[in-house]
Amino acid sequence: MACVENNYWRSAGRGGLGAVLGSKNVKAVVFHGRTPTVVDDETALKTFITRLLSISKDLPAVKNYRKYGTPQMVALLNTAQAFPTRYWSRGVLEGWEKISGEALITHPNLEVKVRSCPNCFLACGKLTTIKAGPHAGLTVEGPEYETIYSFGGLCCIDRLEEIVHLNDLCDRLGMDTISAGNLVALAMEARERGLAPQFPAYGDAAGAARLLEEMAFRRGPGAVLADGIVRAARALGLEDVAVHVKGLEPAGYDPRVLKGMGLGYATSARGACHLRATFYKPELAGIIPPDAVEGKAALYIELEDRLTIFNTLINCVFYRDMLQWPELQTLIKAVTGWDYSVAELRRTANEIITLTHLFNLRAGLGRESDALPRRLHQEPLPESGASLTEAELAHMLQEYYALRGWNEEGRLEENQNKDNRGGWQGI
Repeated sequence: MACVENNYWRSAGRGGLGAVLGSKNVKAVVFHGRTPTVVDDETALKTFITRLLSISKDLPAVKNYRKYGTPQMVALLNTAQAFPTRYWSRGVLEGWEKISGEALITHPNLEVKVRSCPNCFLACGKLTTIKAGPHAGLTVEGPEYETIYSFGGLCCIDRLEEIVHLNDLCDRLGMDTISAGNLVALAMEARERGLAPQFPAYGDAAGAARLLEEMAFRRGPGAVLADGIVRAARALGLEDVAVHVKGLEPAGYDPRVLKGMGLGYATSARGACHLRATFYKPELAGIIPPDAVEGKAALYIELEDRLTIFNTLINCVFYRDMLQWPELQTLIKAVTGWDYSVAELRRTANEIITLTHLFNLRAGLGRESDALPRRLHQEPLPESGASLTEAELAHMLQEYYALRGWNEEGRLEENQNKDNRGGWQGI
């Protein structure tokens, strides 16, 4: 959960890259130079950017990002009863209105300013300053939705000032807020079950803050959490309770309601990642029924392919709906001169995804790793009764494998072990 921190409030948060650099005693990486970036067709690129701005800057989604930022998702997920709460035991947080996007921008004790990256018309950032109280003067860019979900929902902390404080602590300590919040909530669940009275109770913001510092410095009760969810769950006797995929905790979208997110969490190469296809969007928007199973893998792959190419260009994920296949084609051609068809781009995306999957297979992560924790299959949500059975996930998974060209075990057939250029040979 160790982050690479940059530009003060920015965190490369998932996957522990900060720990990798720390293990090598790398404090910072500095880039410098005067050579300009050269693109193939500067006129075409400027025309594309101007057109993108003109057709996108006043879209309703853009206006909502500008007004509320990602905390707008709090209301949407609670309304859908898919807001993970009380360490994945519920789908609605009682009093969620107090930590919503609307509450953030109207809070009497918070000064919230719109903030954007350079030249970005989306301006989704919220620079938040606490006016009074024990955390008076504290400023963060955020909190973002995932931080509100992890500390607000999972830990049942319904005070925005305290979530801002926990956000700031994670930034200063270099910890990912999704993983850190999940671990604090697991500790609270251990206390709830009578297994670990040394941990804070649900809703105890001060206790959560102490625990974060103990985790960072490997001392006291927090030391057991410092090595992540797999080892912590084993040490606490909560392996059947802990929620993770391949050792990475899910983001704030419950797959018992949003079943396509279950497929996404299970198949993501780095664990329960929500960004490989951001599939919560079509499910919440009604593009495909959230509880559907049949045909869901095909739509998931359509989004995953596009987002894979999108991510190779290092684009901000919040532009994903504005950059469909035609826009990606235009952008790639203007920058590189390469005139790809959509079919060629999708083949490239499938190669990237397959090679990553093969790397995992070589590392020992087989078919059994593309799975959700049993608890999410066995415990329906109390508010709606929503559930995702093992059979439903298996159906989506087999459909996904077949469409990717993999066999039932998620492997390539022997005659598929390399492409025409030998790119898969030896993997």
